[in-house]
This record gives sequence, structure tokens and C-alpha cells, in this order.
Amino acid sequence: MKVPYTLVAVAVDKKLGFRGNISAVVSLSEPLEEQTLQRIANDLNQPATTFLWEEKEKMRVRWFAPDAEIGLCGHGSLAAFSVLNQEQELSSSIDTIKGKPLSDNRVEIELSAIPVEKKLEVPSVLTEGLGVEVLEYYETKNKNIVVVKNENVLRKMKPNFQKLRESETFGYTVTTKGDEVDFVSRTLVPHVQQLEDHATGSSHAVLAPFWSKRLNKELLNSWQLSPRGGAFELSIPGDKLRLTCTNSILGKGEIEV
Repeated sequence: MKVPYTLVAVAVDKKLGFRGNISAVVSLSEPLEEQTLQRIANDLNQPATTFLWEEKEKMRVRWFAPDAEIGLCGHGSLAAFSVLNQEQELSSSIDTIKGKPLSDNRVEIELSAIPVEKKLEVPSVLTEGLGVEVLEYYETKNKNIVVVKNENVLRKMKPNFQKLRESETFGYTVTTKGDEVDFVSRTLVPHVQQLEDHATGSSHAVLAPFWSKRLNKELLNSWQLSPRGGAFELSIPGDKLRLTCTNSILGKGEIEV
């Protein structure tokens, strides 16, 4: 049996040269076993593979990296709404995630904002692993927030992922105030195959409330300064987050199950 997939680049900005984060979106007629989903994701070998199927008149979703399942994938969700819009499956939600297509290939999703749990002492493994001065360090239920001095430091940072793996912390969103936008960031995940994510929705669910409070703003613009780059617009109504970006359909195909 063959199933169709679409490759979507999420959070692109051609003027800035940002190529975004890719998700393969696989449209299923029925749910498949976890080991089959993981094998497909490994074969497609994208930062995330998003599996969609309809069940009891609701759209369901699971996300997989090539080497493991992903609990929450923001860029995979944004990619999914691009595909549903193209296939004229005008669902307003996928499981608990609400979203909608906008004009000019733009997509919006709504996520729960992820607050800071507590401020932490900066461990030596972090400063050695990042190779830069860490001004502040915070724990969250997703990726930990690392604040550095300025955008230039963030751009030039060359993480030592082998050193970072000495800590059990799954991931870091390294951030600072932007020179041209409200804030900039990079997302590091040293314990998985990808190491640095390119444009990360879940990181922005952490960063949006953090910077909203600091800057006293409900509308924010951000850049993710990864090798591919990503651009987001954010609004924070209460404890929710609306994440908006421009997506690009890269291609379509079929894969044998």
C-alpha cells in the first residue's frame, strides 16, 4: 500500500533568505501501528513527519522525528494546516490544536503558552557547551530558556553538542532581544539526531510569554537564527498563543507502507 505525503517548509521568508523548517505531512485513511509510523518517518528523514487521519469526524495527528516520536510539534502543526487547506479539508482543529489558513500561504495556529517554572543557577556544562556567557537560565516544562548578551553572540555561537549531552536536559531555546525584531532565538536538542532545530513552534510557546512580559507587548515578531532560518509573528491573548508564519509547499510524493 502506498500513502501520499507533502513536503512543507514552515516559517519561510524569501526576502530574508529564511528557508524554514521542513515537515513531511502524510495523509492516512486510517491509523497505523507506531512502529510503522516510525519507519516511515525514518525513511522520509525530515525534521518532523506529521501523520494525519480522520477518526469519528475529527482530525487526528501524531508527529515523529526520524528517531523518536515528538510530543508537541508546532511546525508540524503549521504544515498540516497548509496541506489540509490545499486538499480543501477545511478542519479548524487537529486534535486539541486550533488553526486556519490565511492569505498568501500564511497559516495560524493556537497553542497553550508555556510559562517559566523557576530561575536556575547556570551550570558549567551549559556555559562550556554553548561557549558563550549565559546571563540567565530558566526551567520550563518544554525547553529551558537560556538568555545571552545580544544577537551577535547568538549568531556566532558554536555549540559543543557532545558537552551538552553530559546534561540530562532535553533541549534549550537560546534567546536574546533582537536588533530588528522583538527577539531572536536558536533551539538546541543535543540528545536527538537533529541537534539544532530550524524553526520551532514549541520553543515559541515558551518564548512568547517570556518576551511578552519583558517587553510589555502582546504582539511580537521573532526570527529563529538557525542554519535555515525562520520568521514568526506571535500574539498572546491571555494564556494562549497565536503563532503565524508563511509556508511553502516543496513537493508531493507517495511512500510504500
